[in-house]
Amino acid sequence: MSDQIYSSTPYDDVFRTLLNDCSKLIIPVINEMFGEEYTGDEIIQFSPNEHFLNQQDGGEEKRITDTNFAVIGKTTKRYHFECESTVDYSILIRIFEYDAQIALDQNSEVIENRIIVSFPNTAVLFLRSTSTTPDVMEIVIRTPGGEVSYHVPVMKVKTYSIEEIFSKKLLFLIPFYIFTYEGQFKEIDADERKLAELKAEYEDIKNRLEQLAADGVIDEFDKKTIMDMSERVLANLAASYENIRKGVGSVMSGQVLDYEAKRIKNEGREEGIIDTLISLVKDGILTIKDAAARAGITEAAFQQKMTAK
Repeated sequence: MSDQIYSSTPYDDVFRTLLNDCSKLIIPVINEMFGEEYTGDEIIQFSPNEHFLNQQDGGEEKRITDTNFAVIGKTTKRYHFECESTVDYSILIRIFEYDAQIALDQNSEVIENRIIVSFPNTAVLFLRSTSTTPDVMEIVIRTPGGEVSYHVPVMKVKTYSIEEIFSKKLLFLIPFYIFTYEGQFKEIDADERKLAELKAEYEDIKNRLEQLAADGVIDEFDKKTIMDMSERVLANLAASYENIRKGVGSVMSGQVLDYEAKRIKNEGREEGIIDTLISLVKDGILTIKDAAARAGITEAAFQQKMTAK
């Protein structure tokens, strides 16, 4: 087995951190990109993002997707998201490879002489884009039985104003919002007035996040994570522009959450998932067997939890 190493960028790391630590923030993004109407009460269940592709020489090559998860509510849908810092349409080749392997690994069923594979709903987030960057890409598969195709929606960070981000609850995009100003960095860094304007905009972002936390729309953990990830993106993107890096960074910097806080958060999330699955069983949407499998525990353990509620 050959193990191909993929270098992870700071932006990939931020993307995955937001998904894993503040997973509910992806729900409005899904609604925006796929026209869904999720409420935010659904369960997000992550799957391994490592897949092994068979090679012609008989070996295997490891590929790592940015993220692969299911949204579980009245129905279950699987999603595959990729985050790209630049527009490169060769990503379609990788997406098809990932989608096919995800379908084989997690959404395939052999029934007598047939195999049924269900591809995930796939989308790409471009941190950089131009006026010619499309809103959707397409994968076309020509088979002996005919041609099929599916669309890959594209989200472009630079097309969203901060007003749209808050009105559409796309808080997931906030750490990447600084990409909007990347082409103006040299000018802003040398102009005190423009630097003050940028700092004022980020003061407004910080104040809005604090208000959302005070209103219970997001919790303190999510607020601090968004701010921390914003500072990380800024530190890398504006590494050569000290005034911007220090000025905006001072606005977004906050106390780093310790491991204990994160552990408590994760324990609470796991308990919330169990509660939601119990509700789905009681509503007749899931069987105890299915709910236990999705919770990753035995049927007996799940029944005990139901009894305790």
